[in-house]
Amino acid sequence: MVASRIDFPSNLKILITGGAGFIGSNITEELLINGNKVVCLDNFATGKKDNIQKFILDSNYTLIEGDIRNLETCMNACQNVDYVLHQAALGSVPRSIDDPITSNEVNVSGFLNMLVAARDSGVKRFIYAASSSTYGDSTSLPKIESKIGKPLSPYAITKYVNELYADIFSKTYGLETIGLRYFNVFGRRQDPKGAYAAVIPKFTIQLMNHESPVINGDGSFSRDFTYIDNVIEMNLRAILTTNTEAINTVFNVAYGERTNLKELVELLKNFLGSYDSKISEVKIIYGPPRRGDVPHSLASIDKARKHVGYEPQYDIKKGLKLAMDWYWNNLKKN
Repeated sequence: MVASRIDFPSNLKILITGGAGFIGSNITEELLINGNKVVCLDNFATGKKDNIQKFILDSNYTLIEGDIRNLETCMNACQNVDYVLHQAALGSVPRSIDDPITSNEVNVSGFLNMLVAARDSGVKRFIYAASSSTYGDSTSLPKIESKIGKPLSPYAITKYVNELYADIFSKTYGLETIGLRYFNVFGRRQDPKGAYAAVIPKFTIQLMNHESPVINGDGSFSRDFTYIDNVIEMNLRAILTTNTEAINTVFNVAYGERTNLKELVELLKNFLGSYDSKISEVKIIYGPPRRGDVPHSLASIDKARKHVGYEPQYDIKKGLKLAMDWYWNNLKKN
């Protein structure tokens, strides 16, 4: 358990927006196991009721089915809450390109509603999911928090605006905020289905069904793939920190290594091949590059190490092994 490793307290009351989503439900589980109270706010646009079914009967768990685009709902959810972990958003670069208006309504207007609600409810700290997409067209590697480029998609714009709003609320209203720039998070409960599924769960379910994954481009694009337990750790550390240099700023949340898509597929085939030898024979298809994609992404995690003691325990291989075990045992042939 992550919380026990870093001596995380119990009996806090924490609101998780998007708490039925992949990341939100995993953070929820960690907090409940550790004896904390969790309020989940989710409209189930992308979150899944299956993700939270095991929590429903827990007396420390409260579900509010509602939308962050409604200020009154946000105000109700923030009542008597110690901390907010804002995970709710419409993710996916392609989704934002297809429908920039809805992405903006949820990711910007909804985010602003939550900031106002957190401010007016007197929460101790507002910790939010930022994104590595904020680095945009910057070609420098590794990515350092203070150096960003121009956004390459509507989604990236919305996540950068979140950072700007959080900064203003810190300076103008005194609301403590911490932004966590997630880098390609993967792991248990990440949805493999739908038009905007992330690459690891999408390729995993295709390989399990002996279908050929389609790599966008020549396979040389690389990412800093980050296992879910690393993300849980950073959220907990963001709650715990008393370091004034860590508050009202943003941090990269990653492992600090990059893997290209060709390498990723080979790792997936190797891990899944231990369950089904035919998976190693599945051919890979290469298609055109995807609009808005950044060629390479690699995070520096020096700032998080220095200011909050972040030490990710799961590299790509260790994380993929656990993730593949989960997918095989939970979604085989689905």
